[in-house]
Amino acid sequence: MFPRDAENSHVGANVAGGVLAPTRFVWPYGGRRVFVTGSFTGWSEHIPMSPVEGCPTVFQVICRLSPGLHQYKFYVDGEWRHDERQPFLSGNYGVVNTICILSEANPLAALPSPGTPNNRMGMDVDNETFHHAAALREGTMQGGTVRISEEDIKISRSHISMFLSSHTAYDLLPDSGKVVALDVNLPVKQAFHILYEQGISVAPLWDSLRCQFVGVLSALDFILILQELGNRGSNLREEELETHTIYAWKEGKHQLLGQLENHGKSLQSCMIHAGPYDSLKDVAVKILQNEVSTVPIMYPSAHDDGSFPQLLHLASLSGILKRICRHFRHSISSLPILQQPICKIPLGTWDPRIEDQSGRPLVVLRQNSLLSLALSLLIQAKVSSIPIVDENDSFVDIYSRSDITALAKDRVYAQIHLDKMNIQQALQLGHDMPSQGGFDGQRCQMCLRTDPLMKVMERLANPGVRRVIIVEAGSKRVEGIISLSDVFRFLLC
Repeated sequence: MFPRDAENSHVGANVAGGVLAPTRFVWPYGGRRVFVTGSFTGWSEHIPMSPVEGCPTVFQVICRLSPGLHQYKFYVDGEWRHDERQPFLSGNYGVVNTICILSEANPLAALPSPGTPNNRMGMDVDNETFHHAAALREGTMQGGTVRISEEDIKISRSHISMFLSSHTAYDLLPDSGKVVALDVNLPVKQAFHILYEQGISVAPLWDSLRCQFVGVLSALDFILILQELGNRGSNLREEELETHTIYAWKEGKHQLLGQLENHGKSLQSCMIHAGPYDSLKDVAVKILQNEVSTVPIMYPSAHDDGSFPQLLHLASLSGILKRICRHFRHSISSLPILQQPICKIPLGTWDPRIEDQSGRPLVVLRQNSLLSLALSLLIQAKVSSIPIVDENDSFVDIYSRSDITALAKDRVYAQIHLDKMNIQQALQLGHDMPSQGGFDGQRCQMCLRTDPLMKVMERLANPGVRRVIIVEAGSKRVEGIISLSDVFRFLLC
């Protein structure tokens, strides 16, 4: 907490010669618990902010301020933050935002900053954030933001590339943790339950005969298994999962899995991994090129044949992105693209009515859609998740490949038919599912298309988050989706 400054403490009190003006403070970048404090509280009181109805990533609060220049700062989830979109300066309390209250200010009006008479402060969500979005639809930006230039993209990519090339996979290793690996001779049913109980969607496979890691078991495997169980012509029955091993499943579905994942490579040769001394850039490129969610970081043994490697960590794009955000958080000016709104950047999948950049269709489903349809789309469209909307086309949830492990609860997979269970029922099963990696954050991360790229990256850097849904302010209609791989393909292009 900042030290008290009694000279500037005048919240809720009349000041001689002035009238207190209601002023709305806005934090539009999300969080769980958001507070504002400043010179008007003597830097001693944290004023809680509340989410805006219909837009849970935007927080606001109204304070009564006396005329004059005030400094303020936000306290978000235990960290001091300032809004780089608003006027700021470096002072006794670090980088702080500033606001000037005029002696005859209109209540809740956006006020100009000293020295920038034409720059609106944007303290009012309704009058600035939503109008800001409307201005973008017409191809203009309030506050002087211009369309991103090729030079800005080139400079930003160069800085990020240099950072990733100078750091290794060792930087991703946590101080403590565990990695769950499965023996290839485990029955498929037991492996299914282990993933569910551990709250994970992927695990490396260990072959005790070869003394090597030979592949991974992922949520895609269980989607294919459940589809096979539902196939009347299938030779695989539910009772056979008791004895059907992972190895037998992988070998038995070699041709199908080869078409979907590894272009015909055998189980023994499809183990994609990285070493602890590989650069973060090499790890990220390996994940993108092989279209996988994680890459095992393994330390090779001293044996000439490479046996008995040590499995150190499962590297993911979110872990690498977290390192990028942490490094550039206080030098955001060196990466011009991070301050640009995401609708001005060529990445992600968008509703064609908004932007048609990727050429990929934006797939959404309603809550009453059949689970079998969702699983088929996840495979055929080669996407990891599908936004779920209600009857008003408002975003309500998301169904991901990893959600399939929720069907292991009480052996639900053996009691349901995929063509009879709807998505809402399937998602209900997952509400009690253990969180991946102990992450207890919001399941569905949302942003507005006017939000800066840095905000999207910080959301994606959270463990367990692999995509951000872009919604329309107020209605929450789905306008687009940006995934981790989208961000890295753009940054490393």
